[in-house]
Amino acid sequence: MRLDDRYDDLIAALGGFYRTWLVFLGVDLGFFRALRAAGDDGLRVDELALRTSTHPRAVETWVWAADAHGLVHSDGTALTVDPETALILLDEQRSVFLGGQFVHSVVATLDWDGMIDFFRTGVPVPSRPDRYRTAIEQVTRQDIAVFFTEGLAAVPNLVAKLAAGGRVLDVHCGGGRWLVAMAQRFPDLRLVGIEAEPDSISRARELVEDAGFTERIRIEQVDRDAVIRPGRFDLVYYQYALHFLPDPPASLRASWEALEPGGSLLVLDWLLPTEPDEMRTIHGELIAGVHLDEVFMGAGLRDVAAYRGWFAEAGTPEPEVIELPSGATLFVLDRP
Repeated sequence: MRLDDRYDDLIAALGGFYRTWLVFLGVDLGFFRALRAAGDDGLRVDELALRTSTHPRAVETWVWAADAHGLVHSDGTALTVDPETALILLDEQRSVFLGGQFVHSVVATLDWDGMIDFFRTGVPVPSRPDRYRTAIEQVTRQDIAVFFTEGLAAVPNLVAKLAAGGRVLDVHCGGGRWLVAMAQRFPDLRLVGIEAEPDSISRARELVEDAGFTERIRIEQVDRDAVIRPGRFDLVYYQYALHFLPDPPASLRASWEALEPGGSLLVLDWLLPTEPDEMRTIHGELIAGVHLDEVFMGAGLRDVAAYRGWFAEAGTPEPEVIELPSGATLFVLDRP
């Protein structure tokens, strides 16, 4: 690459850092939501500040910078956001939803002051604050949308079984959003979520109560090293969770053994690319950044070969591997 081209490329990356923060502020403080609600008429700076309980001077600075980055449009009086930008940043039920990714990327890097020590010592960060897990749950909104719009479309037989009812287990359920979404979609299901983090358990139980599903969804606290809970289930589900567990093969083995005849084991995750050309894409760049953050914690993403190896070590049949349009991967294993 020519020097000028490389310079422009790196300048764009530097600008992307500031754009990420501008998106984070716009999502977290409600700027984009307020502007979308205002429609084509838009809002003045003072109106946007009033509707979001923020300071006009700070909002004025955000507006100037966001306009420079093409995130909003200002005609000098009113401020508007285009529908496509609003959809991508706000519509969590669409698989193209990225608002949670922006929130997580910023919150994750707030802990990167320890990254230098990690590189010098190789010792992962011992823990992350509660804000990190709250931000992860923003990312899972996209995962849930991918599951319902892409994952279920790939397994129509499972949809028919779930519609008839049954028992479902969500391993490492986090804040419980997938469980609530499943209860809303399939009214005859009874669901259990297991989780080790106390703050996530509190948020999950609060969410379940607010949604009115305490009779159908139970959230249970388990030890961090627990592979699963006792019981029999028609579906065991891992969403962006398996690679975080201390012993993935042991958890898969226990999940397989817990399935009722005709039950299904599903793993939805985002994997490391296996080809160099895949890494040199926008998706590859994002995956590389997420991977770095997870290695910092002592975990890390894996490729499809690693997942196949975990299933083989667990002694299960070989799963069906489904590459979804969003870039996520779904592993499906049905018990005869």
